[in-house]
Amino acid sequence: MSLAKEVRYLHADKMEVRSGTQEGEVLGIDGYVVKFNQRSQLIWGEFYERVAKGAFARSLQENTIKALWNHRTDFVLGSTKNSTLRLQEDEVGLRFELDLPNNSWGRDAFESIQRGDVDGVSFGFNVRQDAWQYLKEEDVYERTLLEVNLFEVSPTPFPAYADSEVNQRSIDQLGITTKEQRKLGKEILLFEIDLLAIG
Repeated sequence: MSLAKEVRYLHADKMEVRSGTQEGEVLGIDGYVVKFNQRSQLIWGEFYERVAKGAFARSLQENTIKALWNHRTDFVLGSTKNSTLRLQEDEVGLRFELDLPNNSWGRDAFESIQRGDVDGVSFGFNVRQDAWQYLKEEDVYERTLLEVNLFEVSPTPFPAYADSEVNQRSIDQLGITTKEQRKLGKEILLFEIDLLAIG
């Protein structure tokens, strides 16, 4: 298992708000954290990523997962521990329901999401198991997250999957080469072939 924290920012297709119209009703939001087997945007210009169905199953059983406002641990919006955050894998992806706290940042979060200023969902995790495949025709790698250790989800104003924080070490350790390295390797090989032809 990789201990490096990775974060993925995703545009939420349909993040919905639940407004408490009667006294005692709780403001809330719901939607999908991520949808299964959908290819991400190109990350770092080097690889695509997919999340396999079942990737979160173990975490959902074992972990207390927090909902944070834009990954800030001082703005906790909910927790699976007390069921203010509810997460479930279905056929589509990892679905969430979040009852927002009745405090300033809970109301601010609701307002920002309702207005559409915040339209992304992000999740923080460690990789337990993944698989890499080189796609020769596109000259890129594709990574499939098979099992992850999920520890937080966050509504976020920055839904650019391409801006993911990926630990470079995890790529280096797997022997994954960058496009520049592959291009240089091809140039060296062609140069050596030319030298052999001259000799």
